[in-house]
Amino acid sequence: MNKAVPKPSDTDVIWQTLVAWVMDSRGDWRRKVTDATGLPFSRIRALKRLVAGPMTLKDLADAMSTDAPAATVAINDLESRGLVERYPHPENRRAKLVSITAAGRGVIAATRRVVETTPPALQSLSATDIKTMQRILDKIAAHQESQAED
Repeated sequence: MNKAVPKPSDTDVIWQTLVAWVMDSRGDWRRKVTDATGLPFSRIRALKRLVAGPMTLKDLADAMSTDAPAATVAINDLESRGLVERYPHPENRRAKLVSITAAGRGVIAATRRVVETTPPALQSLSATDIKTMQRILDKIAAHQESQAED
């Protein structure tokens, strides 16, 4: 006896479509960011997480969903380029904090300029479609914020 395969809900289809679109377009976006900055994308990921403030290497590794040795390699490279600096943690003698430098912030500004280029698929939408999409994204963001507060 064959069991019926459940039909995906409309929200499942929307989610799968969004994920596919982002995954299909991220390679091109990553190449553009790498071309604009001259850095491997893994280094950009580290810099982006440091924009909010200094972090320990362990916290940075967790934020990047990587291990401590990979985060250390990235930070060593970024430090040699003058994009981050390390200094002793004021409350934990065994830890060091990593912070982004002004030059590192310049690299992040360059990545934002790449991101500011709207993909053709979005440029093809009408003003009404864009307003609708913004309203929906605002609702999703508000829901995520309320979940984070719980």
